[in-house]
Amino acid sequence: MELPDAHQRMLMRIATATVLTMMAVSASAQQPAYPSKPIRLIASQSPGGGIDTVARIVATRLGDAIGQNVMVDNRAGANGSVAGELTAKSPPDGHTMMLGAVGNLAVNGFFTKNMTYDPLKDLAPVTPAVTSGNILVVHPSVPAKSLKELLALARSRPGELAYGSSGVGGSGHLATGLLQSMAKIQLLHVPYKGNGPAIVNLMSGEVQMAFASPASVSANIHAGRLRALAVGTGARSKQFPQVPTIAEAGVPGYESKSWYGFVVAAKTPPAIIARLNKEIVQVINRPEVVELMLTQGEAWTSSPEAFAAFIKIEHDKWGRVIREQGITAN
Repeated sequence: MELPDAHQRMLMRIATATVLTMMAVSASAQQPAYPSKPIRLIASQSPGGGIDTVARIVATRLGDAIGQNVMVDNRAGANGSVAGELTAKSPPDGHTMMLGAVGNLAVNGFFTKNMTYDPLKDLAPVTPAVTSGNILVVHPSVPAKSLKELLALARSRPGELAYGSSGVGGSGHLATGLLQSMAKIQLLHVPYKGNGPAIVNLMSGEVQMAFASPASVSANIHAGRLRALAVGTGARSKQFPQVPTIAEAGVPGYESKSWYGFVVAAKTPPAIIARLNKEIVQVINRPEVVELMLTQGEAWTSSPEAFAAFIKIEHDKWGRVIREQGITAN
């Protein structure tokens, strides 16, 4: 006896659904669970700097959370572009990740011809990690005891006072370029391969000043080996509440800050990015990690979408500053 058409169609749909479910389960079983091997975390500056410190704070805890080792790989050079290229050209499977900053995530293309990657297209944001105000510090041999005195000294010796930075297009370079433009001074830029070497040479007196991350100069400020003159944020720093902002100290309207964030190669599956975002955000927001981040600034996390929007804003903002103020690679 033939089944009614409606009943027959229902049975066929059930059979088809069963086959599709079995195929999906089979395909899922063939794909290794993420992560299936250790994760390479590329730190885009040399050891000892703020990026390296944050990477190591997160790496061990993230490894414990996801059940795989997270190995920090320091790749300095070209203001983070070496690390950026490695990450952009890595397999988009979530097993290579980078902790970057404004240089290799937003502005290097304004300084470098024939960039081998486009950070806005070839990298996928995961979450920011920390934000802070750069601190303007000088070597003790510099006679200026305040920002106003430093500006007066710079105006009396145009192009003679040297400042160090982590590289062309790094936050220190941009922060100083903005200061030069707004305060009408001229300084000599000495770029290094990372923040660590820049601070080492500031300590030796090879350069006289620098905008630096709190992690790289805090101990030396407290020990009197460096002098803090001002911070670049709109409000005073929680780490150095006694240090005025640049706007307070003589350059109204000035504001600049540094930040670090995690990215992976573009085309990494959204599910993997979401997993990394969830795990890293949970790590960074742990009370002990928030406390550790105070040496760098303030812990800061967001969704991948919000971080992508922020990077685009930074790209556009500093692009305007670079063009309008004539900031160039020295």
